Amino acid sequence: MSATYTIKNLRAVEDSAPKFGLSEVQEARFAQDELGASDTGFSFHVLKPDRRQAFGHRHEQAEEVYVVIGGSGRVKLDDDVVEVGPLDAVRVSPAVVRAFEAGADGLEWIAFGPRHKGDGELLPEWWS
Repeated sequence: MSATYTIKNLRAVEDSAPKFGLSEVQEARFAQDELGASDTGFSFHVLKPDRRQAFGHRHEQAEEVYVVIGGSGRVKLDDDVVEVGPLDAVRVSPAVVRAFEAGADGLEWIAFGPRHKGDGELLPEWWS
């Protein structure tokens, strides 16, 4: 019988940022596989103080929700830039390009939404 639930500390999930040369800027921990989630994408992000993500991204199908759990900063949503802080929840439609920028204390957030393998477009240096 398979487990009907999974518990995993998000800091114990592998940080993907070093694989892409981004460890000076951020941590990115994609937890859906380690949680055994088949339909839900789930990730934990840490952006270092006064840093900006190296790319924006958008989706074809997946609506996402981001919940700030620490620090503060800004999120750019297409042409809008919005201040965010602890417990702010930001829902983003699939086609909206988004990226985060940390304030002086850094920024931590959780992202989740439906999982659609291959549904994502990265836009390097989108917020320059």
